[in-house]
Amino acid sequence: MKLSLGFSPCPNDTFIFDALIHHKVDTEGLEFDVLYEDVETLNQRAFLGELAITKLSYHAYAYAVEDYVLLNAGSALGFGVGPLLICKDPELAAQLSTDAQSPTVAGLKIGIPGKYTTANFLLGLAFPELENKQEMVFSAIEQALLDGTIDLGLIIHENRFTYESKGLHKIVDLGDYWEKATHSPIPLGGIVAKRDLSEETKHKIDRVIRRSVEFALKNPKSGVDFIRSHAQEMSETVMYNHIELYVNRFSVSLGDEGRSAIHTLFERAWALGVVPKTSKPLFL
Repeated sequence: MKLSLGFSPCPNDTFIFDALIHHKVDTEGLEFDVLYEDVETLNQRAFLGELAITKLSYHAYAYAVEDYVLLNAGSALGFGVGPLLICKDPELAAQLSTDAQSPTVAGLKIGIPGKYTTANFLLGLAFPELENKQEMVFSAIEQALLDGTIDLGLIIHENRFTYESKGLHKIVDLGDYWEKATHSPIPLGGIVAKRDLSEETKHKIDRVIRRSVEFALKNPKSGVDFIRSHAQEMSETVMYNHIELYVNRFSVSLGDEGRSAIHTLFERAWALGVVPKTSKPLFL
């Protein structure tokens, strides 16, 4: 059976899926037609139900839950892994880090990596006054700040390792904000499969992804050439810092703690009325 599979070219995803798509582990007869896209493009494709299996943001999952179910393996959750709100002006960074409700906030223009990213959801919790948002590819946000086309930037992925070297300044770590509020790991993105696949196929996909994650963790350099080929101009050190941050025990299996964190995210979103409720089970 051949299935369409979408994930991002970011190191954590290519690290996770290398063994699966290159048959370094038993795929139980499954073949994959792979699509590489940034996470917000994958979110949009999930809304259209285009892929059998895809990575998406947990925020976006709320809008795709009727068609997809969350797998246990492959997720990005953790402590200290949240998106960062940054800016170019150190005085503005100092002001907003101590006074999130400052009237200055409302007029600022902020670059976000996508409306349906979990990062944007967290931003809305911490800074509800920030409404002047411009969607852009996550990798373009740092340069937009440097060029002065935006005042604030919401960064994800490997940019948390590069912003300081470019003279940019952190306002707040939204993952830290979440952790203090909930005492839970922050759910960033997960792997979902179409609900209309057979139960046998969905569980097979889940087993194969878990096998691929476990292989990668045991053989971290096995996929280095594949990871590097999709990592643009990233250094190997940054690549593996990125992997170590986002690939962890929750990537192998959500477990009770991971599932509880995801429930907390959805319950808060439902309570705020910012995502539609569902009667579908969230988990495989």
